[in-house]
Amino acid sequence: MNKEKVKMEAQGTFRDRLRLRLRNTWTDIKRYLNPMADLEGQSDVEASIRAGVSFKGSQLLTLIFAIFIASLGLNTDSVPVIIGAMLISPLMGPIIGMGLGIGIRDFDLLKKSLKNVSAAILGSLITSALYFLISPQYESSSQLLARTSPTIYDVFVALFGGAAGILSIAAKNKGQVMPGVAIATSLMPPLCTAGYGLATMQMHFFLGAFYLFFTNMIFIFVASWIGVKLMRFKKVVYQDEARSKRVKIIFYTLIMAMMILSAYLTLVMVRKNVFMEKAQAFVEREMVFPNTQVLSHKEYMNGNKRVIDVTLIGAALPKDSLQLAMVNKLDSCGLGGTILNIKQGFAMQDMKDSRTDAQFYKLMQSELTSQQTTIDSLRGVIRESSQFSDESIRIAPEVKVLFPSVRDIALARMVATSTHDTHQDTVNMIFVNAPKGLTEQERTKLKEYVGVRLSKKDLHLTMNPSGFPWPQAAKTVIGARTPE
Repeated sequence: MNKEKVKMEAQGTFRDRLRLRLRNTWTDIKRYLNPMADLEGQSDVEASIRAGVSFKGSQLLTLIFAIFIASLGLNTDSVPVIIGAMLISPLMGPIIGMGLGIGIRDFDLLKKSLKNVSAAILGSLITSALYFLISPQYESSSQLLARTSPTIYDVFVALFGGAAGILSIAAKNKGQVMPGVAIATSLMPPLCTAGYGLATMQMHFFLGAFYLFFTNMIFIFVASWIGVKLMRFKKVVYQDEARSKRVKIIFYTLIMAMMILSAYLTLVMVRKNVFMEKAQAFVEREMVFPNTQVLSHKEYMNGNKRVIDVTLIGAALPKDSLQLAMVNKLDSCGLGGTILNIKQGFAMQDMKDSRTDAQFYKLMQSELTSQQTTIDSLRGVIRESSQFSDESIRIAPEVKVLFPSVRDIALARMVATSTHDTHQDTVNMIFVNAPKGLTEQERTKLKEYVGVRLSKKDLHLTMNPSGFPWPQAAKTVIGARTPE
């Protein structure tokens, strides 16, 4: 009885120790992951954010220089230059200021941030448009084309980038987070691309690029506001009760509008991204033809309509039957109701899109390379065949002297294929017409002789093949008759 009591007490003690250890581990994990201990005071964080909101003097000039640098990078298709422009751009400051203003209900800070953001957007558009008006190069580079439409990934980048931005500003050890946030969120290049659209009167560039910038700005704004709420910053207290109520109504309205807008943008991005992936998979999997290739394809949303444009090059396919077959396959790929436009049989002057021109050039280069490879291979085959044909004629008199019983000889390079597994192999054949036959020693010597003349080691000898069309003349392409 005493032993059982001691055993139960020992078990209880072990459980208590285990429970205490787990509790302490969980406390350490929470302490390790909790960022609140590493944050500066609210007053210091506010002072840092408010300093970045204002656009005056050096900050204004920095913004103008960043616009010119980004425009140059887009114009010359230089990624390092674009990254440099994003690093020195001060656009993040007023956007994070907007998040702080809503988070602490500072109406004056919100108005100031909105005013400075609007001024920065307008100044960026005008400056970049002026640059592209005087720029000698008007060809749409890949960097310009890449910033004409947002995706769901841009939404996530903006969210996480904004969260990292507000956290780095509030942290005691700030490190080098903000430059990375500036690069990741990519605010400056879309604005400059929109300016390019204005300068060249290409509204799809302007609308697409500005939409991308607006999406990034909204989600950085949302992430900053959420970060301020999580850090539990104290709100501004208004002495005037009427003003306090008015401010509350304004801020609640803005918050609701912001959340509805961000949810809508997210939904649109998700739908678009799913459609793009399905459409690309459809083109790659279904539009594969023997003598016709896909030159280019473009997937886009036109309002609520989903559209796929495909350009084919090569042998023309029956238009009606091709369209019907492809439309029927859309349903099986989850693309029912999608508008499919197939173009084929176009002329070079009809290709106005620079992307199509580039793809056409690459395709033609690939086609020329493939054709040249085929030509070189055929030349090698012809060379080998000619070598065999010529040598069979040259060595016929020598064979007659060395092997008097040989009447005819033929040399051939052949491809042998297995009927079981379609395995192929190339063999060098010697066909000999010797009515009286050859000894084993003579056969070996004949193979060695022909091998030396042709510089071939693997030779196969066939004696007196039945039904072989031996020539009646002295010369032939296949073989030769030894002189009588």
